[in-house]
Amino acid sequence: MADSANLSSSSKPVSVVTGGAGFLGSHLTDLLLSKGHRVIAVDNLITGSLDNIAHLADNPDHSVIEHDVSKYIEIEGDVDFVFHLASPASPIDYLELPIQTLKVGSLGTHNALGLAKAKGATFLIASTSEVYGDPLIHPQTEDYWGNVNPIGPRGVYDEAKRFAEAITMAYHRTHGVDTKIVRIFNTYGPRMRLMDGRVVPAFIGQALNGTPITVFGDGSQTRSFCFVKDLVEGIYRLSQSDSTGPVNIGNPVEMTILQFAEKITEMIETSSPIEFRDLPEDDPKVRQPDISLAKSLLDWEPKVNFNEGIAETIEYFRGRVG
Repeated sequence: MADSANLSSSSKPVSVVTGGAGFLGSHLTDLLLSKGHRVIAVDNLITGSLDNIAHLADNPDHSVIEHDVSKYIEIEGDVDFVFHLASPASPIDYLELPIQTLKVGSLGTHNALGLAKAKGATFLIASTSEVYGDPLIHPQTEDYWGNVNPIGPRGVYDEAKRFAEAITMAYHRTHGVDTKIVRIFNTYGPRMRLMDGRVVPAFIGQALNGTPITVFGDGSQTRSFCFVKDLVEGIYRLSQSDSTGPVNIGNPVEMTILQFAEKITEMIETSSPIEFRDLPEDDPKVRQPDISLAKSLLDWEPKVNFNEGIAETIEYFRGRVG
C-alpha cells in the first residue's frame, strides 16, 4: 500500500503516525522530524486535514498515506515506532461518528498493533483522561480504574480508549510487543479545528466573533490545559523510555470553565457575554492529572505558561474566524 522504501533506506528511525494529519499527530510529526526520524502519516482525513502538514510537503523525510486504519495497514520496509493517534477526539466528532470512533479504537488499534508486531516496532497508544470518566478521585492517578458510563453518549469514546488500552496490554503480554500507553489530558494549541466542539477553540472563536461564550452548567466544572508542544514532548519521552504505562501527560494546573471563559474575554478584549447552557450528559465535573509518574519516569512536566500558550493559540485563530 505504501511507497515507503525511500523512507526506510537510511539509518534514520522510521515512525508511523496514525492520525498524522490531525491536531496532535501533526505536532508529534514535527517533533519526530526534528529528532531525526522519518515519518509516515496515515490518516483517512475524516477529522484530520492536509493543511496541518502542508508545511512538510517538500520534506523528503515525510510521506502521507490516505487510509482508514480500521482496515488492514500495510507499510513497506522497516518501521521502528508506531504511534497510534487516529481517532475522533472531540465531543462533536465522536457524537457524530460513534461507530467510526468505536472501530478506530478497536479494529484500528488491533491493526496498528499488528503492524508493530510484524515490524518489531515499539507501539504507543494515545489514550485519554476520558478513561477515568466522571472521576470519584481527584486528581486522577494512573492506578484509578475510572467511573465511566459505558452506554451513555460519551461511552463510544471512553470505552473505545479503554478497549484500546486492554488490547495493547494483551499484545504486550502475549506477543512481547514493546508497548506504551499515554493518557492525554486536555490539550490546546494551533491547528485545532475552530468548530470541533472543545472548549478552547469554542470560546476563542466565539470571543473573536463577538458572539456569546457558551458555558455549560454553572461553569464550576474544572479542566487542566496543556499546551501541545509540551504534550508531544511527553509522548516522545514515553516512546523512548522503558515504561509500559499508562502514564498521565497533562498540565496539573486546574481552573474552572468559568475562569477560563473570563480569561479568554480578558485577553481578546471582547464584548461577548457569557451565556450558560445545560450541562451535557456524563460531562466530567473535574479533570486534573497527577503527573508524578511522568516526572519520575520521564523527567517531564509542562514548561509553557498558560498565558503564553493561549496567546499563541488566539493568534492562530484570528485569521480563521468569520
